[in-house]
Amino acid sequence: MTDLPTSTLAPARLCLRAVDGTEVAADPDRWLAHPGPEEEALLDQAQGPVLDVGCGPGRHVMALARRGIMALGLDITPSAVRLARRRGALVLERSVFDHVPGKGLWGSALLLDGNVGIGGDPRALLTRLAALIRPGGVVLVELEGATPPRQRQTVRLEHRGRPGPWFPWAWVGVDGLADVAAPAGLTIAAVWCDGSRHFARLER
Repeated sequence: MTDLPTSTLAPARLCLRAVDGTEVAADPDRWLAHPGPEEEALLDQAQGPVLDVGCGPGRHVMALARRGIMALGLDITPSAVRLARRRGALVLERSVFDHVPGKGLWGSALLLDGNVGIGGDPRALLTRLAALIRPGGVVLVELEGATPPRQRQTVRLEHRGRPGPWFPWAWVGVDGLADVAAPAGLTIAAVWCDGSRHFARLER
């Protein structure tokens, strides 16, 4: 997510655009909403402590805190981090590829809202998370339902036509998960669909 002033992070004002000019299917409004029932059901599977990668405004961190589960969010977007902290979420302004405290001790890592695409290389991202979680830990990830027409792309967030900087992004379909999970040393324990959304639980 690019840096937008906290006051501009409002529903129905953001879009994700590819370098070829097309608008990429995404749901930026959801980044500000409370977790839906399908996300709450997924969080039932989280083992604490939890690392929420690309946490945005911290909605999943807060939802876990309400359950009494310690969670830490990571995000590189200053405005999102400020908003998360204002909500009371424990968040670091940091890339997952930089120093992360508690390496090898995290019970779970979250990659929701398309965050498996962070950095444009899902295999590298999952390899990094496998090193951060403890043996027996899990990665809970959201996927596309099928192989997407574009699997890697350069994108940017736009707010009312004002563009942010370009950054690499990727998409992983359910049928492509094994190709990125196995090289990372992660086993696919479960894949499921809840409404229109697709999720998986990977185990180290």
